[in-house]
Amino acid sequence: MEKDLLTARLTRSVILSDRTKHLEFEVIGNGRFDFIPGQFVSVREPKPDGKFITRAYSVASAPHGDNRFDLCLNRVDEGFMSNYLCDLEPGAEIHLHGPYGHFVIKEGDRRDALFIATGTGIAPFRGMVHWLFDNLEHHQDRQFWLIYGTRHPQDIYYREEFEKLAAANPNFHYIVTLSRAADDWTGARGYVQDRAREIVNGRTDMEAYVCGLNQMVSAIRHLLKDELGWDRHQIIYERYD
Repeated sequence: MEKDLLTARLTRSVILSDRTKHLEFEVIGNGRFDFIPGQFVSVREPKPDGKFITRAYSVASAPHGDNRFDLCLNRVDEGFMSNYLCDLEPGAEIHLHGPYGHFVIKEGDRRDALFIATGTGIAPFRGMVHWLFDNLEHHQDRQFWLIYGTRHPQDIYYREEFEKLAAANPNFHYIVTLSRAADDWTGARGYVQDRAREIVNGRTDMEAYVCGLNQMVSAIRHLLKDELGWDRHQIIYERYD
């Protein structure tokens, strides 16, 4: 069932890299915009020919208890909506449906968890991690690993935020792995699968949340299910293509 069309105003736009933006919105006319960390919104706007196009974007923030939400997105070559949104100036308005989606932390689950992302697949995890560590009851007695993979250091989105959270919370482990690191990179190298294999190290009592392009998601599912013997229900995932 499609929800009512909402209007949101852009309040802040931040350049994360040469092709990536962080956008902050407030929904107009609603006292609150309630969502669960990890859900998405569907943005609906007209193209120059008058035909409407709809695209889904994960919410990149935790609920604030008010009408605000964030997005994180890449410009896509020849992609109308991504370029439309990235070109917006504060004060501009967009239209959207939502929230939607089941890529959310399992209610009542107390197992340790891996969060695995590449590129703008980091968006839903930003909301999840802030939600978890804003309240002791949400994360107490559990260990969380956020594994983020990209090619170059300039594409490590929200790095300072996650490093600050990791420094303040001993049960949150933030790991960045670069596939095309220069010689001066002192962090992990390789792919997210490599880091996940090291962390799991034979354990089958965990769960994993995975978000990114299909090739990466499929590789992680193969690793955890076929190589390491996890049940498929322990792996919650969302593909971006």
